Amino acid sequence: MSGRAGMTGNRNGGNGGNGGNGGNGGTATRGDAALAPSRDAAPASGSHAAMVPNSDAVPARFGSGAAVRRIEDPALVRGEGRFTGDVQLPGQTYLVFVRSGRAHARLLAIDSRTAAAMPGVLAIITGADLEAAGVKAIPVNVGFRRPDGTAPLLAPKRALAVDTVRYVGEAVVAVVAQTRAAAQAAADAIVVDYDDLPAVADTLAALAPDAPRVWAGAPDNIAAEARHGHTARAESAFTSAAHHITLDLVNQRLAPVTLEPRSVLAYVEAGRLTLRMSSQMPSGVRNALAEVIPGLTQQTVRVLVGDVGGGFGMKTGVYPEDIVLGFAALQLQRPVAWQAERVEDFLAAVHGRGQVSHAELALDTQGRVLALRVRTLAGVGAYPSATSLAIPLLIGPWVSTGIYDIPCIDFKLTAVLTHTAPTGAYRGAGRPEAIYIIERLMDAAARAIGIDGAELRRRNMIRPEQMPYTNAMAQVYDSGQFERILDQGLQLADWAGFDARRAATEQRGLLRGRGIATFLEWTGGNALEETVQVAVTADGFIELTSATMAMGQGIATSYVQLAHDVFGVPLARIRVLQGDTDRANGFGSAGSRSLFTGGAAVRVASERTVDEGRRLAGVALEAAAADIEYAAGRFTVAGTDLGIDLADLARQQPGARWVVSAAAKAGAPSWPNGCHIAEVEIDPATGAVQVVAYASVNDIGRVVSPIIVRGQVEGGAVQGIGQALCEQIVYDPDSAQLLSASFMDYALPRADGFKGFKTQFDESVPCLTNTLGAKGVGELGTIGATPAVVNAVVDALAHRGLKRQAERLQMPLTSEVVWQALQGRLPVAPSLPA
Repeated sequence: MSGRAGMTGNRNGGNGGNGGNGGNGGTATRGDAALAPSRDAAPASGSHAAMVPNSDAVPARFGSGAAVRRIEDPALVRGEGRFTGDVQLPGQTYLVFVRSGRAHARLLAIDSRTAAAMPGVLAIITGADLEAAGVKAIPVNVGFRRPDGTAPLLAPKRALAVDTVRYVGEAVVAVVAQTRAAAQAAADAIVVDYDDLPAVADTLAALAPDAPRVWAGAPDNIAAEARHGHTARAESAFTSAAHHITLDLVNQRLAPVTLEPRSVLAYVEAGRLTLRMSSQMPSGVRNALAEVIPGLTQQTVRVLVGDVGGGFGMKTGVYPEDIVLGFAALQLQRPVAWQAERVEDFLAAVHGRGQVSHAELALDTQGRVLALRVRTLAGVGAYPSATSLAIPLLIGPWVSTGIYDIPCIDFKLTAVLTHTAPTGAYRGAGRPEAIYIIERLMDAAARAIGIDGAELRRRNMIRPEQMPYTNAMAQVYDSGQFERILDQGLQLADWAGFDARRAATEQRGLLRGRGIATFLEWTGGNALEETVQVAVTADGFIELTSATMAMGQGIATSYVQLAHDVFGVPLARIRVLQGDTDRANGFGSAGSRSLFTGGAAVRVASERTVDEGRRLAGVALEAAAADIEYAAGRFTVAGTDLGIDLADLARQQPGARWVVSAAAKAGAPSWPNGCHIAEVEIDPATGAVQVVAYASVNDIGRVVSPIIVRGQVEGGAVQGIGQALCEQIVYDPDSAQLLSASFMDYALPRADGFKGFKTQFDESVPCLTNTLGAKGVGELGTIGATPAVVNAVVDALAHRGLKRQAERLQMPLTSEVVWQALQGRLPVAPSLPA
């Protein structure tokens, strides 16, 4: 597999797995997605069980807060992981998709006669076939409105195109054959007759009066629009402001690029449809399949997830391909497998970001912010989902004022249809875009006023005595010591010593710049309740079953540490079962929610299991439950040597185990925050940028797994650096063809692009809305790194002589972009319509 390997730090495995503290990825490199948790303990049933190998090697102290190495990794580094593509079933067949090479066209005819006659071909499926069989379009439940107040009318998102294709890569035909090679050969033989239609890929161009229409239900290409704040109050603030800062900013499209592309194996077992797949949300996929394929119910669909090679939000919902695989398996009554090629994920998996903004900040004579005004256009593709719209219209705005006491906002946010792949959740999902805007504005304001960027931020920070604090979007921050985090960050980065470092760099003929981001993010996905089942078995194991999903981020390690806190048994005696909708159902893992919801449930369920054990032990030992004590895997009668261990007690129970389920509910989202400071060196001869220092102090509340959270923050930072310096999805503006559909054209950050991290955590401000006191961590590094690094590059160029003209730079800051800027050729700012 190719993917995000070869980087230091851990551009980890998923967009919400919450390893350690609510994280989002894995723990080694972005290739650490390859270390996605854990092997199948029981391949026949498909349950995903993480277990600690080699119990003799378990350290004496390995509960929460201890630096425990990830329990998921040994099997994976030995090549014993069990990914979807590793599973082979008797009679297995293979599916290949024929995808549209046009961005916009009518489907006139599909000639599959030659393909159908080829050796090994078992089925050819078209959109018309699915429609005739009663397969429905993927439902989109949208709570937003268009500018005229009407509900959005979105093009039906079908599993295979019917009548019209609307982006390059849209699936048109599926071919099933006995071998992958036979399926591919038959797919190549299918002839699709298209009637080409004009297409538009650029978000601004899509709003032109004469722009091609993506869908007749949206004649202006506007899917939905949201307004937040107070227009008149903001205008008054800007009128009276001493300083008016304006920036035009682009958050470019990005590809999530998981190490493991999407993968599905569908088959019928005991009359039920089963999908084994790589997913962050197996329950959501199950529910969607039951809704769109006729004859299915949630009870007749099972989704299994084994090891997952990264998610980053890309694997959070049902895809058209999943539906086709399920339909094909039901029709053929044979297993059907599909493994996306890398180009297919570039073409047809969701992209992230893709926003253009005109942002303004009003400040008084002392540098206090009076108002924030933002106009954003978000290109959401041809078939936006509810998530596609929520990210720019609601989730991003929730954090738009960051950690600053900004009294007034005025936001106009528009979701625009284009002939491109849909956007969706990608690590951070709205928060990186919003924080990038406010942090770029704060640096520009400091430059304009002539004060230190850290000092301007300090003047505007929310004070501890203002907690709980309600921001301008009516979001309530429960806790935060933002100035203290800033002070620690400045010390860690040696802020005062920067001038000397800059002088030393210039002696070597290079440029040096420094950037800062002080920020917060919202975590939890507003799915704040989770249930965990604990079973004590006769073989002496404690099994934790959860609907959260491992995807490389180390969540099983964190769960085991939390269970150890209660049970006091070696880690080797605790296993975690995930990824089976017959065992557990719930929201899944996204939005950095898994630990502060699922981890809290682990603790509650473990405590109740011990309580139930006391009752059962009282019966077995003929003593009152109140007289039963528990420690380190054994119940005893107080003051005596009479006792029974967990395994023996389990053997006495019906089914040779006892089981307890318990739920935990957070009172509100968590608000992790941090101060991230980057320093860059630039070669003026080439424009090449290197991140030479990166310091961060992070408030994620209570830390459960220190090694994992460090990997989360640093891996996330690598991902944020990728957006700042090199990553970009590019469509041809005329044909809407994807020009960056391989690693030859889509650049990932490399290990030689930066020189490591200084990373610290402040645990003194626990979250007040969940019983663990933990805050999410998985997306924090991604959110802070992008503005910190871009601000550093802008600072270097401004110091070189470009001054405020350097603020016109747009991501990604490739060597060409930076070199051109040094020659005085800066990009033209995008011009948003009123």
